[in-house]
Amino acid sequence: MKLIKNLIAISALAFTGFAVAAPAEAPDVLVKRISNDVINTAKTDKAIQAGDVGKVTALVDAKILPYVDFQRMTALAAGRYWRDATPEQKTALSNEFRQLLIHTYSGALSQIKNETVEFKPLRADPADNEVEVKSVVNVARGEPIQLNYRLAKGPSGWKIFDINVLGAWLVETYRGTFSTEISKGGIDGLIKKLADRNKELANKPLKAPNK
Repeated sequence: MKLIKNLIAISALAFTGFAVAAPAEAPDVLVKRISNDVINTAKTDKAIQAGDVGKVTALVDAKILPYVDFQRMTALAAGRYWRDATPEQKTALSNEFRQLLIHTYSGALSQIKNETVEFKPLRADPADNEVEVKSVVNVARGEPIQLNYRLAKGPSGWKIFDINVLGAWLVETYRGTFSTEISKGGIDGLIKKLADRNKELANKPLKAPNK
């Protein structure tokens, strides 16, 4: 769980690159254009830096959530168990997973200080409906952090469905945790586990992701 927590905290910088834009805009151009605005907001907004839950959540809702395919991300993390889940279970699991990521992104956004993101040239065919955008996060101390993410193009534009931090894909990391919980208590057991975790996080103030 510590590895997952660290992966999500770092990957939150990638999600800060998404906000309302023309669906036809190339995914790398979209990220480059929007990321500076969102990161600067997180850096300079005193309420966000102070950990104001409402203010941070509002930023997450407006700038991040519309551009993440939570259902696909959840399906990939659940793996073979997804096809056996009922529609109600799929909805509940996606909602709880979404809420878990919201809590984590909110905490990470409140900790953004001097980080910057550099994007690699996009190597994809214009007709591709799935691409991988590669970048590195420059931090104040230490080596740059590799940060890549996969996007798929749908009717509403580009959406993220997986993140890679230092060679580890977020979905693959969660797949092991999900599998363990499902083997112990089924899909309902996993849903309850995530729901309990979300209740716990909802009662905690935002704090540094590494604490």
